[in-house]
Amino acid sequence: MSVLRQNLKRLLSPRHIAFIGGRDADFSARQCAALFDGPVWGVNPGRDSLGGLPCYRSIEDLPEAPDAVFLATPRAAATDTVRGLSRMGAGGVACYTAGFGELGDSGQQAEAELIAAAGDMALVGPNCYGVINFTNGAVLWPFGAGDSRCDKGVALIMQSGMLPANMTMNERSVPISYVISAGNQAVLAIEDYMDLLVDDAAVTAIGLYIEGIRDIRRFAAAAIRAISANKPVVVLKAGKSALGSSISITHTGSLAGTDEAFQALFEQLGMIRVNSPVEMVETLKFLSVSGAPKGNRLAAFTCSGGDAAMVADYCERVGLDLSPPSADCARELAQRLPDIATPTNPLDYTTPLWGNREVMPGVFQTLMQDDYDAAVVIQDFPPPRIHADNSLYRNDALSFIQACNTLAIPGAVCSDLPENIDRETRELVIAGGITPLQGLDSGLDAIANACRYGMARERILTSDGAPRFELIGVPDQQAASRLVDEWQGKLRLQASGIDIPAGQVVDIEGVREMAGELSYPVVLKALSAELPHKSEAGAVKVNLRNADQLCSAVEAMRHSISEAAPTVEFKQVLVESMVEDVIAELMIGINTDAQFGQLLVIASGGVLVELIRDATTLLLPTSDMQICDALRQLRCFPMLQGFRGRPAADIDLVVGSIRALIGFAESCQASLMEIDINPLMVTPQACIAADVMIRETTI
Repeated sequence: MSVLRQNLKRLLSPRHIAFIGGRDADFSARQCAALFDGPVWGVNPGRDSLGGLPCYRSIEDLPEAPDAVFLATPRAAATDTVRGLSRMGAGGVACYTAGFGELGDSGQQAEAELIAAAGDMALVGPNCYGVINFTNGAVLWPFGAGDSRCDKGVALIMQSGMLPANMTMNERSVPISYVISAGNQAVLAIEDYMDLLVDDAAVTAIGLYIEGIRDIRRFAAAAIRAISANKPVVVLKAGKSALGSSISITHTGSLAGTDEAFQALFEQLGMIRVNSPVEMVETLKFLSVSGAPKGNRLAAFTCSGGDAAMVADYCERVGLDLSPPSADCARELAQRLPDIATPTNPLDYTTPLWGNREVMPGVFQTLMQDDYDAAVVIQDFPPPRIHADNSLYRNDALSFIQACNTLAIPGAVCSDLPENIDRETRELVIAGGITPLQGLDSGLDAIANACRYGMARERILTSDGAPRFELIGVPDQQAASRLVDEWQGKLRLQASGIDIPAGQVVDIEGVREMAGELSYPVVLKALSAELPHKSEAGAVKVNLRNADQLCSAVEAMRHSISEAAPTVEFKQVLVESMVEDVIAELMIGINTDAQFGQLLVIASGGVLVELIRDATTLLLPTSDMQICDALRQLRCFPMLQGFRGRPAADIDLVVGSIRALIGFAESCQASLMEIDINPLMVTPQACIAADVMIRETTI
């Protein structure tokens, strides 16, 4: 274990803590002293006490080098203090002090000096709220963090101060073990905290708020360790912007944005991406209390037809499988249910059975045991001001808990409205090993996320053995580049095993001479690397059925190019056979990025690329299984399966063509900037690259 890692472990699980500063340090020390069992020391040369404790004049006066320090001094004193702490062998510092790299150029030098001063000491921040360990009461935090400790729970690691502070104030009974506000990440980054906390038995899951990743390889390594240890990682990612430079000329470049690349990274690593803080805490809560289901078949129970309808609608939206009960199960349910109830899923067990502790455990268990992976019961609990006795409401929850525990099925009691589960009921449900979820939408989102994680983990751990992550090297994104003309690009792809249309290049003066020798219909294209988007310049003519149409098309093309692109020399054309019997058109491309390496984009092709932007991004290298999954996500996939009686495509052939493109890209990774095949025309017997665009470095 490195010295830095050892010191981070000391900081997060300290034996003693020092608080250095004024008002903020005073509040933090007072709060910590009420929860922490070890020594808490204050340091301030102008105070006799800090946080109600005796105060030392300097760090040199401390009884020994502290494992953890909360630093809240002005910037001018912070660096010298950190340097002194490092020399005396302190474990680490949560640096609340601001005014460093977040200020831009003016703060960069100050941050560099702070990094040097820290040495091998663990430094959180600067410009961060601090760290909390709720398992031992080590609260290095300048705001109220509550007064409770826990044995285990989720670890929140966030590039934010206010968001984790807000999460500690939640009224959702989310068990929290650690909170880390990462701040500027001058020394330690999110991947460092993840890598350490994966091994902590008190951590059940990890919640991340990120705006960017400093070291993707180390981040991926920590994520792989997390999924191997069955520590789910839930990510809230902020910030969406275009990836790559403005000179990107392919559809791939416009579709493979930064957010798409992050999404591909999260999916490859089995992480759960959420869209809001509420979805995050509910997902973390379900994973921590109930665990991850093995599949997405959900048994749902309600005591209302309206709830049943809403559950059915929302489950379809989020991908939860509400398969109906088997015939045997339906017959047994019919024997247990009133005549007015229908044995189905979601099951409205109706009000005659509401609160019946003798009957309802059997009803719940009968449906659940019909090969379902998870279960949920919809139940709102009235506050005392409305209904003083909510025992009947809780009876259904207790019956549900009994059934889930008997069958060892992950389950949740979910309210329609977020506020309609009181703290006492939440704690009752959690004590039974079941999750109280608050709000129908966020609750079902949480279950769906947990199911996706369970299935992704199974796939990742069993498909190729141990999880792995690689990044393919790419050229300097600022390097000078050039476009390869379409014919040369096609010949390169043909040499890599990708089919291209039969074609030939001819000078425009020779078109009439060879026109009579062609087999029609044909496609005519101007051949020039200076015309990457030929259609806009009128440089493409399709379905030409005889020599006269071909020759007329050349003249029309000459005119349109002279108007649309007068500086382009129009000397040669590419004449190709028309591809017929097309089942579907795909766009397959590879883009490059300094941080993510090579990105594969699979999309609905032709005009649909710009019209519906139906695309999926994968990080390379990737597997055939992931390519197949990406194809299935496209809205055009039903066409590949044989839509409305049309022939079906050979999916293995499609995957093989994509694999050939990946091989081509890897073979020229030192020079390739981006490549498009749009469209890749899929026929019953072939996949043909009808148009190709390649940009490469000039070196």
